[in-house]
Amino acid sequence: MLFRIIQNCFTFTIRRSSNFVRIFEVGPRDGLQNEKIQVPTSIKIEFINRLSQTGLKYIEVTSFVSPKWIPQMSDHVEVLAGIDRIPDICYSALTPNVQGINKVVSLGKKGVDEVAIFSAASETFSKKNINCSIETSLQRFNDVVKIAHEKNLSVRGSISCTVGCPYEGKIKPSQVVPLVEKLLDMGCYEVALADTIGVGTPKSIYELVKEIQSNDIPSNKLAIHCHDTYG
Repeated sequence: MLFRIIQNCFTFTIRRSSNFVRIFEVGPRDGLQNEKIQVPTSIKIEFINRLSQTGLKYIEVTSFVSPKWIPQMSDHVEVLAGIDRIPDICYSALTPNVQGINKVVSLGKKGVDEVAIFSAASETFSKKNINCSIETSLQRFNDVVKIAHEKNLSVRGSISCTVGCPYEGKIKPSQVVPLVEKLLDMGCYEVALADTIGVGTPKSIYELVKEIQSNDIPSNKLAIHCHDTYG
């Protein structure tokens, strides 16, 4: 069951001058968060441990959000305490607000190696997903990044709906560029461009990346987060 969920949830970082991509596995968080049936903590831990044995170097294992909104991630502390950590693997968690990053910091060595924040290229999606405008979300993330950096935690950014939105339809690449710039300026070492609803094509993704690169943003600061929703 888990592998059916996870197989279409991944992020890869663009390395234009190299013959490889860096895979950033987000299945334990993005692949499970919307499951209606609560996945046992022990299964999540086993899943992460198995992923750790595959050669992956980056795994996003959970998120620090209110259990009211995402009950599937309510066991984030237990998951982090239970996994078998491998020294050369970076374990990450989504921390979209100050409460989340403060909780991560309080865990110390039982926390994570880096954190992730996310915005959206669609105003409607942002308001429905995190109950605030894009600009407000970015203002909140400034505090998250500041706290993370004070504790020597790297921050990875992500932008939802970079190709299409379930409410606004097609998203223009020009809508995405300023968000990438703001997240990088804020202190994110990388920004993942998420095709949240899985409507992207090779052409639309190419045009998106090309537009961003034309604004002097190097490819090694970008990642692509794909969803194979429609095959």
